[in-house]
Amino acid sequence: MKLYGILTIAAVMLGGFGSSAQQTKILTADKHNEYGLVYTLPITTLEIEVTAKRTVSKAGPYYQYAKKFIGTDKVIKEDSESWTITGVRVTPYGVADSENRYLMQLKSGAVTYICVDENGMLLSINRDVPAPASTVAAYTPEENGVEKVRINEYLQYVNEDFIASQSSAKQAQMLAENLMEIREAKIALTRGTAETMPQDGKQLELMLTSLSHQEAAMTAAFAGVTEVETVTKTYTFTPRDDERQILFRMSDFAGFVGADDYSGDPVYITVNVTNRGELPVDAKGEEKKLPKDAVVYTIPGAAKISVSSLGTTLYEREMEFSQFGVRFGLNPSLFSAKKNRSFATFSPITGGLTEIGEDGGE
Repeated sequence: MKLYGILTIAAVMLGGFGSSAQQTKILTADKHNEYGLVYTLPITTLEIEVTAKRTVSKAGPYYQYAKKFIGTDKVIKEDSESWTITGVRVTPYGVADSENRYLMQLKSGAVTYICVDENGMLLSINRDVPAPASTVAAYTPEENGVEKVRINEYLQYVNEDFIASQSSAKQAQMLAENLMEIREAKIALTRGTAETMPQDGKQLELMLTSLSHQEAAMTAAFAGVTEVETVTKTYTFTPRDDERQILFRMSDFAGFVGADDYSGDPVYITVNVTNRGELPVDAKGEEKKLPKDAVVYTIPGAAKISVSSLGTTLYEREMEFSQFGVRFGLNPSLFSAKKNRSFATFSPITGGLTEIGEDGGE
């Protein structure tokens, strides 16, 4: 029996999707609820996690002297920033749909119970099941163990003559000379020929690390630096029918931007319904009738979900959806029989029947 607003449920809502401490509730039929158990079916929603690589390149102030003083022309000549999508993960989950709320009417003395989530979404009958796990995954940036070098960090290692010089060519020459001295010092320490050798291996390691960092800072003044950062953004999307929408835009200057921000290239999500759920048929091929006071569940449909940008498909998969299916039902007497009482479990994503069997009864 579907409810049209006459009967309401007081529910404690968690603070939005992704909360980590979901729990289930057991509802039993008795006088206070007139032997009626209220539940809702889910609407299937998508969590879309997009990972992008941000690359920032900065030119060194002496890049034009790199060939002359350090022997390479493989340098960054101008500052730039770019964003590239490297991965898309789509996870379906169910949200209790207030427009699909139902009443399971039982008789006095029935020992039937239902298990629902915190928002009243039906999970099982005559069986206790855990709440659906949160689909939000914690993201931890990768660390490569290399200390980053700032583009102007070389200034920490220059002398007063360098600062006083008004010629960029002269500064580049002095910087290159310092760079060669550092490299020679590293070689001497490694070979054990330095005038002052460290007293132990730990001190040697610290000295070599310091020299390597100075070398990297001075080299960056000629060759430039490139910094790479991984950024993850999560979107939610509830498909309604065949559709194609801009999920967000990707800008080379700002990264993830809104769908209406034309500074970025659009990233589309496309929904193609591949199967609309159908009612079961009898031996004559006729659709079965819904049992009286049926325990309503979903026979899900399916759709192909794709995420694309600039003509490239980033993600594509077919999955089941509640909203593309149909509603059918089970006879409530199956769950209230004194003997051979049945149990049933339902998908928290689609509301579909996942298992039914005998529970033993009393």
